[in-house]
Amino acid sequence: MSSQSMNPLAKHFRQPAIHLTLPSKGQYWGQGSLDLNMSGQLEIYPMTTKDEITIRTPDALLNGTSIVSLFQSCCPQIKDAWKTPNVDVDAILIGIRIATYGQNMDINTICPNSECKNENKHELDLTVLLDGLACPNYNRTVDIDNLKIKLKPLTYFENNKSKMLTFEQDRALSVIGDDSISDDKKIEAFNQHLANMVDINNGLITAGTEYIETSDGTQVSDSMFIAEFYNNCDTKIVKAIKERFEEFAKTTELPKPRISCEECNTEYPVEVGFDYANFFVNAS
Repeated sequence: MSSQSMNPLAKHFRQPAIHLTLPSKGQYWGQGSLDLNMSGQLEIYPMTTKDEITIRTPDALLNGTSIVSLFQSCCPQIKDAWKTPNVDVDAILIGIRIATYGQNMDINTICPNSECKNENKHELDLTVLLDGLACPNYNRTVDIDNLKIKLKPLTYFENNKSKMLTFEQDRALSVIGDDSISDDKKIEAFNQHLANMVDINNGLITAGTEYIETSDGTQVSDSMFIAEFYNNCDTKIVKAIKERFEEFAKTTELPKPRISCEECNTEYPVEVGFDYANFFVNAS
């Protein structure tokens, strides 16, 4: 018999607070990484004290483990949070915050009216953000040079890995400002930085490619073949793919609710910053 079934307090353990329909509708998750309920929704539980501490730990935020831990604690149907498609990450985070603290979030903004500049305090309804989240149409291929390139969303693991590598590269590039290092060493470091950034960018578009179909109908999905292709193809193909990813990014942007200044009634949009730690710190 489990300790939970024996514990007389078990019936007071946290319960699902909301049921979320994911922007992806459960698509693009790796096999075995997600188990939605019969209605196709994700059950979200409030955070525990451990979750609150974890989400505010800088090192865990930097390497992504805090988000993975949070998702798997508050969403037991998520079996492998590293495989969360990027299109679902913001929705799940907002859902967890609503489940824990309620749907309203206090925000402070400055009126953009140059003659006012009043500091406004408002309550933002987070369900408005959830309702405005959308998933791009990944079924629309990039058709170029007799190829059909089918894209897909990056997973949280792939995106976080890219951010970590970029962070490390930017830190390594700081050597250029070190007066104790020779100019030759600085040039060498800069060239290495550029080469590494090319590798990171190509790694991202490779990870975001489901398959490439040739004119004879052959579909290539092997990541090694795809990476080799991107390293050797015409630059216009990579540019076309990057443009499509930029379109996807616009589709998945958080909506910007409009509010009115309490002083002069000027109406303006509010951009909700998604610094994960602050997003939850401001709730307490």
